Amino acid sequence: MNRPEAPEHDREPVRLLAVSAADAASLSARLLARDELALTELVVLMTPWVLGVAQAVLQDADEAEEVAQETFTTIWDSIGKVPDAPRGLLAWVLRVARNRAIDHLRARIGRSRKAAHIAAEAVVTEPFAEPREPNEAGTPGWHLHQTIHAALEALPNEQQQVVTLAYFQGLTQSEVAQRLGVPLGTVKTRLRLAFDKLRKSLGPMKDWIV
Repeated sequence: MNRPEAPEHDREPVRLLAVSAADAASLSARLLARDELALTELVVLMTPWVLGVAQAVLQDADEAEEVAQETFTTIWDSIGKVPDAPRGLLAWVLRVARNRAIDHLRARIGRSRKAAHIAAEAVVTEPFAEPREPNEAGTPGWHLHQTIHAALEALPNEQQQVVTLAYFQGLTQSEVAQRLGVPLGTVKTRLRLAFDKLRKSLGPMKDWIV
């Protein structure tokens, strides 16, 4: 079967949670039945969100597009793992996108180390930097990225640090504690407080935090 590519889209504000629980459940059932049209509908629905999450992690539009392609391929190949919850499918897609983006980030760091072009720390110093080029605002998924950035900016610095390291760089909580030189319990507390605040500030977009 020819898997559909992530389509060009109009870059309008995303509409993920406009999908009812019943529609999400129906889409999941059709995917489990290997309905290729359902996969196409999922790609159209979720591409802006997948690109937004990938862009937040990678800060690179081309890599974000690659992550989108890989995400939907992974979803189709692993469709038997669709969660049972009504909106489980949508959150699962975002989890897959985040994990694939982190894989790309780690690979980039590895290439940088081997080539000795830049230190690994420099690659991920500012994962949520504001646009540096005038055309970045037109990057696919940028609307969601800006919303995520604003929510993170509202957090205290110490909570921003642990979310960036644990959620966007893929470090374990123990690794975060070691990196920051703080107790593991402190890291866990900061993450819990940060995610509670993010869920409140993101409102209807809270399914992004999965």
